[in-house]
Amino acid sequence: MIRPLLLLSLSLALSFPAGATISESHGYAQFGTLKYPAKFTHFDWVNPQAPKGGTLRAMAFGTFDTLNPYTFKGSSPVTTPNFLQYGVSELNETLMVGTGQYDPSGDEATSSYGLIAGSVEYSDDRSWVVFNLRPEAHFHDGKPITAADVAFSYRTLLKEGHPIYRTNLQEVQRVDILNPRRIRFVFKRAGNPLLILRLGEMPVLPAHYWKGRDFKATTFEPPLGSGPYRITQVQPGRRLVFERVKNYWGKDLAVNRGKYNVDRVEYEFYRDSAVAFEAFKAGEFDIYIEHQAKNWANGYNFPAVRRGDVIKAQIPHKIPTQTQGLFMNSRRATFSDARVRQALGLMLDFEWTNRALFSSAYQRASSYYPNSEFAASGLPVGKEWLLLAPYRKQLPTALFTEPYKVSHTDGRGINRQTLRQALDLLGQAGWKLTGPRLLNSAGQPLKLELLLVNPNLERILQPYVENLASIGIEARLRTVDRAQYKQRLDQFDFDMILMTLNQTLSPGLEQWLYFHSSQASTKGSKNYAGVKDPVVDHLLDTLLAAQSREDQVAAARALDRVLLWQYYMIPNWYLDNHRLAYRNRFAFVATPPYTLGLNSWWIKPSEKAQ
Repeated sequence: MIRPLLLLSLSLALSFPAGATISESHGYAQFGTLKYPAKFTHFDWVNPQAPKGGTLRAMAFGTFDTLNPYTFKGSSPVTTPNFLQYGVSELNETLMVGTGQYDPSGDEATSSYGLIAGSVEYSDDRSWVVFNLRPEAHFHDGKPITAADVAFSYRTLLKEGHPIYRTNLQEVQRVDILNPRRIRFVFKRAGNPLLILRLGEMPVLPAHYWKGRDFKATTFEPPLGSGPYRITQVQPGRRLVFERVKNYWGKDLAVNRGKYNVDRVEYEFYRDSAVAFEAFKAGEFDIYIEHQAKNWANGYNFPAVRRGDVIKAQIPHKIPTQTQGLFMNSRRATFSDARVRQALGLMLDFEWTNRALFSSAYQRASSYYPNSEFAASGLPVGKEWLLLAPYRKQLPTALFTEPYKVSHTDGRGINRQTLRQALDLLGQAGWKLTGPRLLNSAGQPLKLELLLVNPNLERILQPYVENLASIGIEARLRTVDRAQYKQRLDQFDFDMILMTLNQTLSPGLEQWLYFHSSQASTKGSKNYAGVKDPVVDHLLDTLLAAQSREDQVAAARALDRVLLWQYYMIPNWYLDNHRLAYRNRFAFVATPPYTLGLNSWWIKPSEKAQ
C-alpha cells in the first residue's frame, strides 16, 4: 500500500520544497500500480510449501576465468549462455527484485519488490529515492548490510565496474547516507521513473570484504555475498558448486518464499554442445536448455524420453526475445554506407535456412524487439509519428511511407529480382561487378570476415557466404576462441558478427549502451554496429524520460523503426517459447509468462535419494 507523506516529516529530513509529497511502499512500479499488496506472502507462480533438499545438476556452456561478474576484465559464469536462467549465480543480492538479471519478475513487466531494501520512498517528480534497508539483512560472514555498503557499491561500480554499470548509474547526482539503514540517491534530473528501478537492481557489495582487494582483478576466490547460496567448490573454467545457506537471512521474505528449494546446485561447463547433449542423455545432469532446432526435432528419441524419465517440454512465453542479427561494423569504411548494409541484408535467405537447417522451427525477426509490443510495424502513427516527424529531413523518406520489410524468398534461393536490387544498391555506393568480383573505383574487392565464437554456427552461415559470393563479395567465416572473441569485440576489431542483445520488459538504459553515439567509441561497449546518429540519441532520451507505458512503447517503436531503416543489423530469427528437457524428478507450479522460473522448482521427495 502506498501512502503519501508530507515532505517536511522529521523522519525524512529532506531539504526539498514544502508541500511536495513522497510515496513510501514495499515495492515500486515504473508505470501503473503494483500487482502484489504490502502484506503479500508469495508470488502466484511459486509453491510456498515447496519441500527443500536435494541436488540440481546443471550444464553451463563455455568456460569462465573469474568469479567477479562486475568488471571489464575476464569472463564470469553469468556471461555464459543460459546461466542466468537457472536462477542461482555468483551475483550479489540487490536492493530490490523483479527487474534486472538477479531475480526477474515472473508476472509483471515493470515492477520490483524489496529484497535488501524493505521499503522505498520517492518524490512525486521522481527526482530522488530513499531505500530503507532491512535490519536483519547481513552478509554470509554475519556482518550487517548497511547504507555504507550500498554507497560503496554505487561508487565502486561507477568508477571501476563494467561499462553497463556506469551507464545505469550515470544519472545520479549525489548519494546521501541518512543513517546506517537509510540511503538517498538524488538524480541529475527529475522525471526519471526508470532510474529507480535501475538503482533497485544494483548489487550490494560488502565494503569490508573489498577493502585492500583489487576490484578490477580476475579471481577464483568466491567473493563474499549475502544470498541464499554460497560457492563451496571451484574448478577454474570447468565446475562450480553452490550450497544453500541454511540460516539465510531472507529465506522467509515474500519475494523468496517458494524459491531456492534445492540444497545444492552443481554446474559442469561444456565447450561443445554435442558433447554436452550426450552427457545429458547419459544422465550426467538434470536440465538441458535446447538452442538447436535440428536437435530439438530429431535428437530426443532416446530411451529415457521414451520411458518418461526425461520430459521434453516446449513452453510458450511472453518474454521480449533478445535481439539477434548479423551486426555490421559501420566504423569501417566498407560498412559506413547504409546502401551496402541494405544490400548485404538482402542476401540472407532465412526461408531456406529455416526449412533446411531448422526444421521450420523459427520465426523471422523484423525488429530489434521481437515478441514484444515495442516492435515497429506498419507505418508510424499517433505518438510514434509525432516523435519522428521533426526529423523528416534526416530520415529516409520511405520510413514514413512504407512498412519496413525484411527480405523474403520462397525457400529455394535468392531470386533474380533481389539479386538485381542488391547489385543496384551496391552500384549506387560505388561498387561494380567486374567479372566474378565486386570492385570499387580503386579496383579493391569488397571483402568481409564474419567473426564467430561458436563453431556450430558455421554450417548455418555458410549458405549466406555462398549467397554473397554470387554477387561478387568475398566473405569468409572465422571462428576464434572465447578469449580472442571477447578481445576483438571489446576493440571493435571485426567486420561482421552474429550477436545477441538482451532485451527486457522495460527497455531503458541498456538501449543507451547498445545504440547511443557516446558508446560508439567506448571500448567494451555493446554499440557493436557503431551507431552514431543524433536522431537515435534524441529517441533514447525520450525513451528514458517516458512517464507512461504508452509513451515508452511509442518511443521504443520509433527507435526500432529508425534503426531498422539504417540497416545496421540483418535481423535473424527468434522463438516465442522455451525448449528444454529435464529429469522427471522435478515439480513446479507453473511457468510464468516472463521468466522460466527454474529457481522455484523443487525435487519430488521420492526422488531426493536418487
